[in-house]
Amino acid sequence: MADISEQEMAAKLMSDGFGRAGPVAGALTDPVSDTPMVVTLDELRPYELDPRLTRNPLYDEIKASIRERGLDAPPPITRRPGSAHYIIRNGGNTRLAILRELWTETRDERFFRIGCLFRPWPERGEIVALTGHLAENELHGSLSFIERALGVEKVRELYEQEDGKSLSQSELARRLKADGYPVPQPHISRMQEAIQYLLPAIPNVLYGGLGRHQVEQLTGLRRAGARIWEARAATKQVDVDFATLFQDVLAVFDGTPGNFNIQRVQDELIGQMADLLGVVYDTLALEIVDSEKRWQVLTSEPAAAPPATPAVATLPQTAPAQLSPPTPSTPPQRETPVAASESSLQTKPSPMQPPASDDQPDDESQRSALLQEHIISPAPTTDRLQSIQRLIADHTGEAHNDFESNVLQAIPVQVGGLYPISDVWHIDPGLDEPNRLRTHIAQFALEIASEAGVGDHIVPSDDGIGFSCATDIERMDSAGAMALPGATLTLLHVLSAPYLSASASPARIDTSQLAGDLAVLLLGMAQRATPSRGQSHVLTDNGLVKLFRLVRLSRRLLEIEAGTMDGDSAMPGS
Repeated sequence: MADISEQEMAAKLMSDGFGRAGPVAGALTDPVSDTPMVVTLDELRPYELDPRLTRNPLYDEIKASIRERGLDAPPPITRRPGSAHYIIRNGGNTRLAILRELWTETRDERFFRIGCLFRPWPERGEIVALTGHLAENELHGSLSFIERALGVEKVRELYEQEDGKSLSQSELARRLKADGYPVPQPHISRMQEAIQYLLPAIPNVLYGGLGRHQVEQLTGLRRAGARIWEARAATKQVDVDFATLFQDVLAVFDGTPGNFNIQRVQDELIGQMADLLGVVYDTLALEIVDSEKRWQVLTSEPAAAPPATPAVATLPQTAPAQLSPPTPSTPPQRETPVAASESSLQTKPSPMQPPASDDQPDDESQRSALLQEHIISPAPTTDRLQSIQRLIADHTGEAHNDFESNVLQAIPVQVGGLYPISDVWHIDPGLDEPNRLRTHIAQFALEIASEAGVGDHIVPSDDGIGFSCATDIERMDSAGAMALPGATLTLLHVLSAPYLSASASPARIDTSQLAGDLAVLLLGMAQRATPSRGQSHVLTDNGLVKLFRLVRLSRRLLEIEAGTMDGDSAMPGS
């Protein structure tokens, strides 16, 4: 190789080498897999669609912990394609706000440079991020109901943008479950109603933490009121529609969340509806409550029946054929409607089921025999009715007073009648009110007297224990003993007479012989007596159970009116 001069060598060394033909990258691309990295607060931004709209109730506790310990776990972060900043991937917005406060207060580098776990932005990034924030917030400092509702509504919008079509509530529930944030369809329905009908009127109360149960009560009140308004306003000239009326009534109560009272809302709404529609307040209140309960039953699946139990057959009656008690020609009038049966809906949970003991029969035939022993005459019911009662009890979070389930508790027995008895002792909260107790007591007295042929001597009363007895009757049989009609009427008289008001004129009924014949009336004749005579002087099994129930309800009525609610009082359902 020929020698070259120094100038030529320098020129060759200074000549251009291989050049880059492609564009120059302004920054490195994000990792394509989960990667730990350190980022600064300047590079991090909170997630814009964070469902939490109010301050985390645990904010101060979390801040104190981070101040002392730092972050126990690196928050997951991600970044949208082309974005300049990272965002929190799921949860962590509260922690990010706390870190900014601590950095401002302390200038400690451990609050400024944070170790994080970067996760690539997925194909369905917005949906994954929002459902992730919803799930994370549920685990760490629960969201209020309205915040969850708004978050779910935003997810629905993202789903519809993704699919290009609207979603039903059932489909939305399925999609949310598939993305890791399961929400039942009934909850979604309540959420949408809360956003549409409640949020415009009571935002302060909702953001203050009004719970799901109270929201369900309000939405149920709105539905029932709307149905009644639509039915009644069709024949009236009303200047306002129900939607406006409901919003106006509700907005009045948008004050301090802790002072919100749904009963006051209901009273105000029913009062204004009654004025506008020209309807009695009590009538309208009953219709609204009744309408909502029917709606719950018709729009829900009945609860699954309990484990199959052989049908309980009615035992042959050992007592003589019994008279069907006549319906009173002039039943007592009450301002407050009376519950239709002793198995009305409960408003207070009954005691918990005791654990099964070793001596409790497990065999189905033994269980069937045990049930039959407690049935004197069957109460009219069906599997469908029992299923509906269980459904309503489950919906309200209360216990269902089931005869078969409670057969070893309290004093269970089943007797038919206008007010069928399934438990002598249990008193439904809906019955636990003086007027209703008097109505039931009077009916039981009438049915007991009717079996003895003296039903027309029972007079319903608005005072005392609910009834009084009319004038005396002939009650001696040929042997000189008190006959069943007279003994029965005398027994009912001595139970009711002491509690009648002073202004009431007492019936003139001779009670002198009751002491000697009470045992015969309740227990029957001894074996030496003829069967026909023994049976003619004793209460039937039906009548005896109704007498026990009458005594139980009368004791409760007197307790309520005397105000003796403590000690060993017979509390309802106890």
